[in-house]
Order: sequence, then structure tokens, then C-alpha cells
Amino acid sequence: MSKEAWLSEPEEHDYPAAAEYLALLLEPAMVEAVVLAMRSAPITQVKAKDLLRASRLPALDDSNRHVSKDLKRLHDGTPLSPVLAVRGDAATDRPLVIADGFHRICAAYYDDEDVEVPCKLVPLPGR
Repeated sequence: MSKEAWLSEPEEHDYPAAAEYLALLLEPAMVEAVVLAMRSAPITQVKAKDLLRASRLPALDDSNRHVSKDLKRLHDGTPLSPVLAVRGDAATDRPLVIADGFHRICAAYYDDEDVEVPCKLVPLPGR
């Protein structure tokens, strides 16, 4: 998988999607602060397998319709949007939170588990 497999920045609709998910886990003011931090965070490259391990989530099966759609996009050369995530904390046993892009991570993992996935990774504010 090449760097061309990924967009240089997340798509605009990824931020509200991340906020909707984070609203299930965090208070509204914290969600707003995290999403604001994501917008200005740099893109970092993280291996697909490491994102899954840090999140403690099992990869969805490659027959999942969203994962298979993203796998098809990868194979067709259609770039995917970078992932939005909140850094975990080993000291408090808090896993990485994938705020947006879980299906894309799974697709990348099935294509090549060692592939570098572009990710905007931010800490929880105040941590």
C-alpha cells in the first residue's frame, strides 16, 4: 500500500463523526476540546497492527461490508481518510480510542498488518 492510498488530511465529515462517537465516552466540553485538538494535530504514521493492539479491539472480519468496501477502495487506488484517535494511557490502563476510522484500520490491517496508517493522535486535554 502506498502513501497515495491515503488522503493528506481527514475529510471534513470525519470530525463530526468522531465527535458523535466521543460523546458516548466524554462530557460535551471534553469532546469539543478533543475534536478541536484533532483539527490542528499533525499526521503521524502508525502501523495498522499497533493501532488495533493499543485500542484492544479485535479486527472486524474482512467480510464486514464497511471493511470490504474500504479494502476495495485500497485495491482500486481510491485514497482513504486518515484515522482520528485519542491516545491511551498505560499508567491508568486506558486503551487508545479510535474516534473515527476503525473500518479503515481493519481494511489496512487485512491488506498488510505492517502498513503505516496516517493518524491524527491527540491526548485527552489535561493529561
